[in-house]
Amino acid sequence: MWKSAETRSGSEAMDDIPSSLAGYTVSPGVETTLDVGTRPDERGDAWLVECVRSGDDQAFAALVTRYERKLIRVLVRLVHDEELARDLAQETFWKVYSRLDRFDTSRRFGPWLFRVGVNLGLDWLRRREAPPAASIDRSHDEGMRAFDLPDADPRIQAELAQEVRFILDKIPLPYRTILVLRDLEGFSSAEVATIVGRREATVRWRLAKGRDLFREHWERRQELTRRETT
Repeated sequence: MWKSAETRSGSEAMDDIPSSLAGYTVSPGVETTLDVGTRPDERGDAWLVECVRSGDDQAFAALVTRYERKLIRVLVRLVHDEELARDLAQETFWKVYSRLDRFDTSRRFGPWLFRVGVNLGLDWLRRREAPPAASIDRSHDEGMRAFDLPDADPRIQAELAQEVRFILDKIPLPYRTILVLRDLEGFSSAEVATIVGRREATVRWRLAKGRDLFREHWERRQELTRRETT
């Protein structure tokens, strides 16, 4: 099975992808050969998709490079297991690669990719028998989000991440997914709606409800901690 560039070298990562995509058609008038001196990662997603359809594997490698790290980070937040997240990301890219002939390039590629990946993560969560023990991964440079606190002490940051993970696990999955995508990863409400396949109004309602649930659990847990320490 094809492995992503995050886990294999550039040339090795493409070994299992066929050099041409039989049956894929290129939209009329779309030029799909790389210009001399133009790197694939400088092109737009729709253009790269058309290149892949015409048999340019380098274009798909550029799409993987563009989205892989953030996809893995989103999946780690959902499943709390980095190795599993990498496997799910690899499966996501394989599914997307095999379905490119059905992708409408008038739509945005990124939200479609994340929708496939998030659905795989949610399917795994629904099948699991026990909650994961690992904490939220903070190894990547992901910027400050709604649940982050500006504390330079890595021990405090680690404890905070553990607390956030503990509380998120107590929130029902539909609300937790919205919180992860919107507040932890910074997707817009419109992008979240595309990823989870719901109307934007529904996303905003679930986001508000999810934040209320998070706040209630957080305050209850902080009060319990104060009682235990006094």
